[in-house]
Amino acid sequence: MYKVDFNKPCHAHFIGIGGVSMSGLAEILNNSGFTVSGSDMTQSATTEQLQKSGIKVYIGQVATNITDDIDFVVYTAAIHEDNEEFVEVKKRSIPLLTRAQFLGQLMDNYKYSVAVAGTHGKTTTTSMMAYITLQADTDPTISIGGNLEAIGGNIRVGSSQYFVTEACEYTNSYHEFNPFVSIILNIDNDHLDFFKNLENIVRSFETFATKVVDGGALILNGDMKYRDRIIDAVKDKNIKVITFGKEDGNTYQAKDIRLNELGQPTYTLFIDGENMGEVSLSVNGEHNAVNSLSAIAASMYIGISLEDIKEGLKLCHSADRRFQYKGTTAEGAMIIDDYAHHPTEIQATLKVARSVVKNELWVAFQPHTYSRTKAHLSSFADVLSAADHVLLADIYAAREVDDGSVSSKDLEKELKSRGCDAVYLGDFGNIKNYFKNNQKNNDMLITMGAGNIDTVGTELLSK
Repeated sequence: MYKVDFNKPCHAHFIGIGGVSMSGLAEILNNSGFTVSGSDMTQSATTEQLQKSGIKVYIGQVATNITDDIDFVVYTAAIHEDNEEFVEVKKRSIPLLTRAQFLGQLMDNYKYSVAVAGTHGKTTTTSMMAYITLQADTDPTISIGGNLEAIGGNIRVGSSQYFVTEACEYTNSYHEFNPFVSIILNIDNDHLDFFKNLENIVRSFETFATKVVDGGALILNGDMKYRDRIIDAVKDKNIKVITFGKEDGNTYQAKDIRLNELGQPTYTLFIDGENMGEVSLSVNGEHNAVNSLSAIAASMYIGISLEDIKEGLKLCHSADRRFQYKGTTAEGAMIIDDYAHHPTEIQATLKVARSVVKNELWVAFQPHTYSRTKAHLSSFADVLSAADHVLLADIYAAREVDDGSVSSKDLEKELKSRGCDAVYLGDFGNIKNYFKNNQKNNDMLITMGAGNIDTVGTELLSK
């Protein structure tokens, strides 16, 4: 594999530079003196920002974008081998790195690297780590899968030995990382288009756990079903295993969790059974109280004081699209946007919503990928039934092709069989008009999904 010499800036080209992670990595190199170029299929606010930073961005991916002066190329998992740029790079024998391979090499340059993994909660927990390391004045480098107000985007380039990043399990990309501290928040059935079954997902996390460097730490959800398997996978490694959760026996434990009127938790922190006082969060939900324990454990392991940790957590607001308040319509309905796209995430989001909604709860849901919708159809219906009304958009294809085996109409049928008021509306214009004509004062609408359903809320709030 090609090794990047980060002390010798050269020309790097990113195929798919408009992605959240790719754009951040491109900015890190650009700020480090590298010549950076890249391409994406569509213009976006992200590509425009990259261009303002001095990065040459091509809209459209054609062979002529690959020039003689490019030293290496980074590409995303969404790029297929018949992509014109990819074909041209191979033809010219220019070194190729996947996004994960490049991120792993970048991470190796930092002593205190923290990788946040888990099927759910990565972005919010990485946000917590970001606020904590900023509060402690560590001057961290941060790469996060969403826009975070504290760093003005999805990337922060620091000059210290602290590096915080998300670690995504899809395509086993996080196996390219060798972090000083790894966090595993949870393990659930997802990305079945790649993993095929839950057993393969568990094995993937077992391998990820073994990637922690000598002398590092594995921060593990001690309440989850697969705890012992993960611990057994690292039994021969010279690393510290630290558990967190609500149950007795965990190193870091949250007791007496209570939510305020906004759904924000406060709890009593115990470390090795000792009462360490209260922790208050500005993010929502009991699940985030539990996840915050992992951020506390990781931060203390890399030398940050509990005082700075508590203050950082109190200041932390989630990245965009995590139970994000967008505004209130003229009719008095609150608009919330949330990235939830798996039944477990939806259940957690609606639990928070139910604790704060004053009238009826609406969900405008855009299923994400055909394979996920098909695999979890019944579970989606189970959890979405917690809403009073569900408005269904067409499935967001992402990387997949529609084979006709599942549609949002199937989800509508499942929801109605459970007595839920559900209606398939297809496009966003229909959803916007339906809600506009039926909303009432103090209703709440959550635009939900990992696609572009958030635009519905924006349209409803526009003058």
